[in-house]
Amino acid sequence: MDKVRSPRNQTLALTQQERELFHSRVVTPIADESFLTFEEIVNRTLCDNLFSLVNRLPEAIVDLLILDPPYNLDKNFHGAQFNHIDDQSYQAYLESWFVPLLRVLKPNASVYLCGDWKGTLGLYNVMQKYTQLRNRITWQREKGRGAQHNWKNSTEDIWFGTLGQEFYFNVDAVKIRRKVLAPYTHDGLPKDWEETKEGRFRLTHPGNFWDDLSVPYWSMPENTDHPTQKPEKLIARLILASCPPGGVVLDPFLGSGTTSVVSKKLGRQYIGIEQNPEYCLWAEKRLDRASSEARIQGYEDGVFWERNARHK
Repeated sequence: MDKVRSPRNQTLALTQQERELFHSRVVTPIADESFLTFEEIVNRTLCDNLFSLVNRLPEAIVDLLILDPPYNLDKNFHGAQFNHIDDQSYQAYLESWFVPLLRVLKPNASVYLCGDWKGTLGLYNVMQKYTQLRNRITWQREKGRGAQHNWKNSTEDIWFGTLGQEFYFNVDAVKIRRKVLAPYTHDGLPKDWEETKEGRFRLTHPGNFWDDLSVPYWSMPENTDHPTQKPEKLIARLILASCPPGGVVLDPFLGSGTTSVVSKKLGRQYIGIEQNPEYCLWAEKRLDRASSEARIQGYEDGVFWERNARHK
């Protein structure tokens, strides 16, 4: 039975007519060992298990690989259960699909691998072993349950690596517009900031701690019922920094489609792989919406805004 929602609740829902339409757009590869062509998979949602597809993908086609696999936690993804395992087993799980994916990357490709503190050992080891490990981003997740006998877990990590020394990184595309609390002046004029009707702001380079993100919730149009959905704003920052316009972004754990949707909004090509048929339908509806609504909450006028900052 469909959930009864408040009229103000914008969480994605599908009608039967939409299910039929979007099902026709999802690609379900034939179960054989033939290679898939670039034309068959680009700008498409592939509904299949990654292990069934990873050796059938074309070589050297991807500029940016975004990985958001199940964290090493007990988590139910609408019927697909992932159970916590020991650190060594989790690292082996990561390597089982990470290594085969390397062949689809271009020599100058970048990789972002998401995880939390419990998976740090395996995440670090895999990225350090198979990429030029460049940084660890920590982002603040303001949602989450409190704990009676521990500190609330309110951050997640994203490990950043490249295949080689030559790679694309556009820092000017990911600058943050921050409020100026202690403005400096030079000869009476603003120094590195500007005065606007909404206050004083400065464009700053992003660091590796991100505290300006909002996890999708019921009043946001991007929200779905996926249990671990990432904010569009977060994925936009990765894509703008590390994928050239027109480049190809691959997300083999697509979930409800955020990476593909943001790629489309930002003028990149995408390949999304997701084994849950319902999540694939959610992704296709969001992609359909993106054809007429390209806005990304928190990203306007070519810059990222602080959370809760006023902007036009």
